[in-house]
Amino acid sequence: MRVLHTSDWHVGRTFHGRDLLADQESVLGGLADLVRAEGVDVVVVAGDLYDRAVPSAESVEICARVLTRIREAGARIVITPGNHDSAQRIGVFGEFAAAGGLHLLTRISGLASPVLIDGVAFYGLPYLDPEPARHSLGITAGRGHAVVLAEAMRRVRADLEQRPGTRSVVLAHAFVVGGQTSDSERSIRVGGVEHVPASVFDGVDYVALGHLHGPQVLAEHLRYSGSPIAYSFSEAQHRKSVWLVDLDDSGLRQVRRHELPVPRRLATITGRLHEVLADPAHTELEDCFLSVTVTDEVRPLDLQRRLQERFPHAVHADWRPEGGRARGEMRYAEAVRGRTDQQIAAGFVADCRGSTPTGSEQALLDKAFQEVGRE
Repeated sequence: MRVLHTSDWHVGRTFHGRDLLADQESVLGGLADLVRAEGVDVVVVAGDLYDRAVPSAESVEICARVLTRIREAGARIVITPGNHDSAQRIGVFGEFAAAGGLHLLTRISGLASPVLIDGVAFYGLPYLDPEPARHSLGITAGRGHAVVLAEAMRRVRADLEQRPGTRSVVLAHAFVVGGQTSDSERSIRVGGVEHVPASVFDGVDYVALGHLHGPQVLAEHLRYSGSPIAYSFSEAQHRKSVWLVDLDDSGLRQVRRHELPVPRRLATITGRLHEVLADPAHTELEDCFLSVTVTDEVRPLDLQRRLQERFPHAVHADWRPEGGRARGEMRYAEAVRGRTDQQIAAGFVADCRGSTPTGSEQALLDKAFQEVGRE
């Protein structure tokens, strides 16, 4: 059997305010061509199908078109929800969808009840919010994501023991120790420590991980596919891809990486604004999503507008004066030197509010300092 491992589609996410739906449909729809070319039997999506628990109508339509194309290309599909998804909404028509080859593994109660496809058992571990999952799984000792996932995998292994000779694939949405993060993942530190030991997933042939957005190999059988397109500038160096996983009678035979197309490259520039705008070396960046850090001593006026006159996809601009200090800016020690505590407090009020403390307010400040002095 050949399995295509993907995750973290985040359909509906924007990039610094720019709509990505067309790019998402282009890249994800292309998976159908890969299914045909490589003879893929099953496509797995390990969580975060959508970017929001209540996705837009357009996002749902795009997912429907993409999944239909993949199914028409000949692959069956197995999906488990991530921390961005609503498990209930994704799984609501699960029994009907399964009849058409789309298997939605969304229920905690069913995590040890696999989908059996051509002799391979696919187990879906939806994102397990630690506290609700702890009660659902009857856990009385311990808290956190590692504890609930350990119990989930104990149940998976117990089920496998009743299926001698069955090969196994687990879909899990988790932050496994050793994984490298980026800026676009939402923390899953809920109800305890978010990291999960890799050893939790021992005993199965392949684990298709989701949550982290960079493709990563934690062990031969334990991998993140990463997101299909970049969702932050921290992913500029990622080579977005999917894994092609081959299973035979003995278990995992081989895993190959297939890189995905890049709809629009990401790039960063640092320098003085007039140099950035005039430098001919930046011509090749004019079609990139661009993050620009300007180092002028004084913050340029209309920074974003001026950048977009040359770079229409400049979506992020930052001002960091060269040397770390703007002209005329004082360090805190210089600003408070020679001033009393009362004067510093009054200056703080003036900076925050735009006016100095009134007489009664100053009296309250003086009283507070007197009490502190007595203490």
